[in-house]
Amino acid sequence: MLVAAAVCPCPPLLVPEVAAGAAPELDAARAACTDALGVLAAARPDLLVAVGPARGAGPESYPQGTRGSFRGFGVDLDVSLGPDDGTGAGRELPYGLAVGAWLLRRTGWSDAPVEGLGVGDSLTAGRCLGIGRDVAARAGRVAMLVLGDASACRTLKAPGYLDERAEPFDRQVGRALGTADTAALAALDTGLARELKVSGRAPWQVLAGAAEGTALGGAVLYEDAPYGVGYVVAAWS
Repeated sequence: MLVAAAVCPCPPLLVPEVAAGAAPELDAARAACTDALGVLAAARPDLLVAVGPARGAGPESYPQGTRGSFRGFGVDLDVSLGPDDGTGAGRELPYGLAVGAWLLRRTGWSDAPVEGLGVGDSLTAGRCLGIGRDVAARAGRVAMLVLGDASACRTLKAPGYLDERAEPFDRQVGRALGTADTAALAALDTGLARELKVSGRAPWQVLAGAAEGTALGGAVLYEDAPYGVGYVVAAWS
């Protein structure tokens, strides 16, 4: 059963070593992510499942200890998903889950075993909801770290250029995550999300499936669009 969730963006720029001179610009987002992970620890889960964007369609499973790297961004920095016990040897985390692993290390996570799950933007809403139900059934008390960005089309200099549909879409996402509205998350337009370069749509819908039948409440801890990309941090408990 899902007992808590932390929703965080996953741009590599969240890692100060990657951001370099721009690091202070995301300090508020980093602090909010730390607070959200504190909600997970307070829930005393038996299992933490980190869900983020996949390289392909997914779902892709990553056992505890799977390693990730930021060397592709010119930074000599490696991370692992929870303690590196060797079970994840031969696998490499996609960038979103690598950011999640960095967040867990930054907060000193040691409260429960950690597993990773990658889901791609070609998965239907129904498939994501079903995956979420399976995640929630994995242990008596399950917590989730849900990673993904909102639209990448908020300004002229955004990665996806300016799209007037981006800000209303992001507002819809912020409301749904801030109120733990699983129906609203399940109803997100998958085609529009793909056009707006939203990496969080599938992970958020996995969360919606996992939270079905629970009485969790939500709160937005951070919401902004630096660099023209929508970032939302929320906590469900």
